[in-house]
Amino acid sequence: MSKKVLILSGSPRKGGNSDLLCDEFMRGAEEAGHEVEKIRVAEKKIGYCSACYYCQQSGGVCAKKDDMAEVLQKIIEADVIVLSSPVYFYSIDAQLKTVIDRTVARWTEVKDKEFYYIVTCADDERESQERTIECFRGYADCVEGAVEKGVVYGIGVYRPGEIKNSPAFAQAYEMGKSV
Repeated sequence: MSKKVLILSGSPRKGGNSDLLCDEFMRGAEEAGHEVEKIRVAEKKIGYCSACYYCQQSGGVCAKKDDMAEVLQKIIEADVIVLSSPVYFYSIDAQLKTVIDRTVARWTEVKDKEFYYIVTCADDERESQERTIECFRGYADCVEGAVEKGVVYGIGVYRPGEIKNSPAFAQAYEMGKSV
């Protein structure tokens, strides 16, 4: 059965290491017959949540008029969500965190999702990525019916493209194929 896969690439660098892993995941998922869309979050105009809670009084409509309404609708409609971020000071990057925070407008409609996580960092230790993964898991814990399906750890990469020479590159493709 074909699934709707939404990849949220938090990388601020187009063609950066985590972005390249998203492409490989996408290639695998498309070859497996799924409908896949990748959104480069840095290319969208998405403002920070200001906790005004206008959304609670307006049926989930946010007071901010930006690209998030479109992104949030795609999150709600997806069967599979891939969250991808480079590690920034042992945590998730601001671009993707902003998207996650802005789902508050309709967060109860985000349910029954399969989650995959893709993380890259310059450090050679997987432990350096655990806080970033925990940020993703924290979000998934708020999603009714969420199921974690896999994690790609891209370690020891800094310069764009270095990930192509790592085991994570093939792993991302295979994980996408297994959706």
